[in-house]
Amino acid sequence: MKCPSSQTFTLSAIVSAIALAASTTVYAQPERVIDVSLPLGPDSQQGVGVLKFGEELERLSEGRLVIEPHYDNALGAEREVVEGMGFGIIDAGISSTGPMGGFVDEFMLFDLPYVFGNHQHAYAFLDSEHGERLAQLAEEGMNVKFLAWMENGFRHNTNSVRPIAHPSDLSGINHRTQESRVQVDTWEALGANATPMAWTEVYTALQQGVMDSQENPLPTIYDVNFYEVQDYLNITQHVYSPAPLMMGLDLFNSFSEEDQAIILEAAQIALPVQREASQDLEHRYLVQLEELGMTVTHPDLEPFREAVRPVIEKWAPTVGEDLVEAAINFDY
Repeated sequence: MKCPSSQTFTLSAIVSAIALAASTTVYAQPERVIDVSLPLGPDSQQGVGVLKFGEELERLSEGRLVIEPHYDNALGAEREVVEGMGFGIIDAGISSTGPMGGFVDEFMLFDLPYVFGNHQHAYAFLDSEHGERLAQLAEEGMNVKFLAWMENGFRHNTNSVRPIAHPSDLSGINHRTQESRVQVDTWEALGANATPMAWTEVYTALQQGVMDSQENPLPTIYDVNFYEVQDYLNITQHVYSPAPLMMGLDLFNSFSEEDQAIILEAAQIALPVQREASQDLEHRYLVQLEELGMTVTHPDLEPFREAVRPVIEKWAPTVGEDLVEAAINFDY
């Protein structure tokens, strides 16, 4: 199963379309401005998706509903944003699933290493009844409404010590993880010294040498300028990281049924655009990061998969063995 899209989107086409729409359509004063938090900037894979959502929301509502994006964690770190949406302090946001396992055990699935083999595998699973069930659990456990399963992408290691061709090369490296117990276990299994750290502190910690290493999708590595403080990019592809677009559940329920349908439709129109842009940026930035001076290593992934098997075995009962098995073996 592939992403439900009938055409291929490019970043230039998206930007041109948004600019054209803005220049040719005039709406009345909006009835509601929805603040949306993003961890990254407007040109990131997250920014593309959120801006497309906003464009479609404005179009479908004929200007009654618009968004106000807040970039680069301006409204708080990801965990704070998820909590803020649940409490009704923040309207909406896009976030990685890293902090969500602290609220709902099943979301630790996305911290487990080497669950998804490629994008199509991940999309098929997320767009199935399993993704719907996880979204329902988010409503119950976090008081947030999932609008669309957007993505960060596959995560890769960077560090300032050495190329990583084998798990043994991680020995002694101080590695930053998200605030996830599963991620700590994963990187310790691979031989690194793992420390959870809030996203807003990571660049400075790498710059000052407090941390040697981090991991993120390629568009994030580029967007945050990690190439300035990291010499080595290692294509480990160890975790697929969704970045669901969410809204506070109480806020969503406060809208009329008509506007709820508009919000969901806008998000679903934006979804394939965001996913396509994310993949496009992955390919583009792999080249550009090397051109910017990073040494790129493509290790054999089998030793990494073997090293982290105990992590999957340890956490599967907590996440849900049926859910883990369904994800790993999902037929796409």
